[in-house]
Amino acid sequence: MKFNEFNLKPELIHTLDDMGFEEPTPIQQQAIPHALEGRDVIGQAQTGTGKTAAFGLPMLNKIHNNNKGIQGIVIAPTRELAIQVQEEIFRLGKDVRARVFTVYGGTSIQKQIERIKRNHPQIIVGTPGRVLDLINRRVLNLKDIETVILDEADEMLNMGFIDDIKAIIQKTPATRQTLLFSATMPPAIKKLGEQFLTDAIHVKIEAKEMTADLIEQYFVKLKDNEKFDVLTRFMDVQNPDQAIIFCRTKKRVDEVGRGLTLRGYNSELIHGDVTQQKRSSVINEFRQGRVEILVATDVAARGLDISGVTHVYNYDIPQDPESYVHRIGRTGRAGKDGMSLSFVTHNEMSYLKTIENLTRKQMKPLSPPTSEEVEHGQVQQLVDQINEILESNEANKHRNTAKMLLAHYEANDLVSALLKEVLSENNDVEVVISPQKPLPNAGGQKSKNNKKYNRRRSNNRNDRGGNNRGKQGYKGKQGNKGKQQGNNSDRKSKNFKIKSKND
Repeated sequence: MKFNEFNLKPELIHTLDDMGFEEPTPIQQQAIPHALEGRDVIGQAQTGTGKTAAFGLPMLNKIHNNNKGIQGIVIAPTRELAIQVQEEIFRLGKDVRARVFTVYGGTSIQKQIERIKRNHPQIIVGTPGRVLDLINRRVLNLKDIETVILDEADEMLNMGFIDDIKAIIQKTPATRQTLLFSATMPPAIKKLGEQFLTDAIHVKIEAKEMTADLIEQYFVKLKDNEKFDVLTRFMDVQNPDQAIIFCRTKKRVDEVGRGLTLRGYNSELIHGDVTQQKRSSVINEFRQGRVEILVATDVAARGLDISGVTHVYNYDIPQDPESYVHRIGRTGRAGKDGMSLSFVTHNEMSYLKTIENLTRKQMKPLSPPTSEEVEHGQVQQLVDQINEILESNEANKHRNTAKMLLAHYEANDLVSALLKEVLSENNDVEVVISPQKPLPNAGGQKSKNNKKYNRRRSNNRNDRGGNNRGKQGYKGKQGNKGKQQGNNSDRKSKNFKIKSKND
């Protein structure tokens, strides 16, 4: 099936052609035909499956340019997701000249009011609290609304927005079309659908489609207090282009992010307590490749659509297994390989099986890299940096110093001394990560049963215990000597003194 087979306006087909989109994704194939018929739709799909176009195209198809009222509204849980949705709908609606605006908290409401009054938007994309505030101030009039879209409904439920959503929907005409998209379907979301959707069609991307085949999934069994050092070892060996590290709590995000910075990694962090301005800045830096490692909570990273992420590290596995699917969906995008690595403690092994049942794919065990493997990875990174500097001719300014040193020392001795300095251990920087309460035993098993389970499995060194070295999981840039590493700064845990041309 191709987009031109849908009953879309010629202008939308033209825009899709210009954007290089020919074939719809599975969620688009399932949702768009029903939405174009005017049916209410419940779509179950994760970020990165093309769901924005799945609801955006039918909404744009109904826009009347002679009507200056608000005809469509999209409610999203976070400022970042609202901005991304607005940008994509604006691009899709370029040829129908749709006026699409975002509204969100954390910024001047007066400026947003002035823009709305001046430009008469046809589509509003916003967060629940700010949308409701603007409705109560009589700035947003929803009497002409034809389409209501709830994006990431489960996250809005988790963030306590359900009452705001109900209040917003009640301000719209009964004749509206409602599209609800959610990665999971907890009872409260089902109830919301029953209350506000009429004879809705339920379309779903099955779990086997939700986890990309290009994502290699691994796990490491370890103690909680071992996680940080094991994480840095893996990153030194795997050398990810870009990575997201997921933690379960804001406190842990703070501590892990601060620890990585102290160890010399080019990293930033986001969570719900980080200011809107800072979060936007960090996400933009990450999207542009100027930040290589992003430490985040699930909610803060919701809606991120960044194609360059090669590795996802689950520093803490999520209690909700479907959140795992959301996390690893940040990598393996646009036909590129991706890798996920989950750190699992003894008491959390039962969650591993639950996740595997959902994804229908077994994670492969890995053991932490040895010191020799870490050193090899660091040397390879250094070789890449040296090649890059030589190719850029930036080393020329140091030629006189090099000649002077070579006149006094043997070349091998000199290079060995420089390597020792460049690769000097940075682990003397103490990093303290507070202990975290483990997840409750899944299914209510008692801990003694878990012990029995692990004793039973521990006889096989190649079983789930993680004793395989698992080198097949080391998907970094090894072997790609001289490959440009973007806007790298001094990022690795060994305090490199040689920096790339973009430092």
